[in-house]
Amino acid sequence: MHDLPPLRLTGAEVLLPDGFARTDLSLAEGKITGGGGRAIDLSGFRILPGIIDLHGDGFERHMAPRRGAVETPAMGLAALDAECGACGITTAILAQFWSWEGGMRGPDFAMALAEALAEARPLTDMALQLRVETHMLDTLGAMRDLVTRFGIRYVVWNDHLPHKELAAGKRPPRLTGQALKAGRSPEAHHALLQSLHANGPQVMETLAPIAAAFAAQGIRMASHDDHTPADRAKFRAIGAHISEFPETLAAAEAAKAHGDPVIMGAPNVVRGGSHSGKIAAEALVEAGLVDALVSDYHYPSLARAALRLSERYGWSKAWSLVSDGPARLMGWTDRGRIAEGLRADLVILDEANRIAGTIAGGQVSWMAGPLAARWLA
Repeated sequence: MHDLPPLRLTGAEVLLPDGFARTDLSLAEGKITGGGGRAIDLSGFRILPGIIDLHGDGFERHMAPRRGAVETPAMGLAALDAECGACGITTAILAQFWSWEGGMRGPDFAMALAEALAEARPLTDMALQLRVETHMLDTLGAMRDLVTRFGIRYVVWNDHLPHKELAAGKRPPRLTGQALKAGRSPEAHHALLQSLHANGPQVMETLAPIAAAFAAQGIRMASHDDHTPADRAKFRAIGAHISEFPETLAAAEAAKAHGDPVIMGAPNVVRGGSHSGKIAAEALVEAGLVDALVSDYHYPSLARAALRLSERYGWSKAWSLVSDGPARLMGWTDRGRIAEGLRADLVILDEANRIAGTIAGGQVSWMAGPLAARWLA
């Protein structure tokens, strides 16, 4: 890969921690520098920190354009890289399942994707988050091996089993569709779910030593869809200090009361509420309970959510939820802000606040229209 030559971007409004300022911005060797370089006039444009996405599973669409038609992960990653650039995303954590759902959400595909990403050279800084279904106790050894082999730094504990129906002996909803997706008969899939449900009493005591080992390695851990303060406390006790998508105000408040970061979905903000009837993300933002917004299932929603929130809270606070906030949550000090010495991760907006260009680690990952013409002039 080749960084841009030394450049000096002039005339643009640059988003600094205390707001926009019209100032020159110099780049060299993949970083923001103190000055120098060939001047490019960006009058009329705005430059903001690159977007950091800590949880996105929209990449699945690039892997399989139709159910069962899984493309090679490498080709999917190339298409994903282009979409990230077009969406202003400079750091992307791919939320890959380790799940009983099978197919692209099963352990075999998680391994294949990890291998493909290790070989890929995307412009976007990409890494894996592993979303581990807690009741799959007999696969936890293989999961740990994957985390170690590929240096995965973010693990999320999920439980998507339909426990209510399984406990009542009922047929879970969407069983046939899930079975087909996983390549099983409905009967075999139902039997698997029942066996996993039966693991319940052993789950937390089995996870505890694994989570302790992960914490000792500096791996970030989260719980997913906390519904009650007790849910949050249960996972906090094993070192999972991040709360992804808490479903209620009480769960989010319990997280923040103990200093646990809260992540919410940007599509929830864009839609004005949860698609599944859970708490509205913007209500938690208003309450000061959200540390980071993530793309969840829709990459374009990150910039759109920040733009929507900027109208109410101002650009600095709104954009920090997709840049500096995620960086601080992960302990990254080399990105998330525009400051000398940090990575040259930048989003360039036009006068209509549309993404006109993205620079990731000092390389152009997306550029179009009048900005491209200005750049080449």
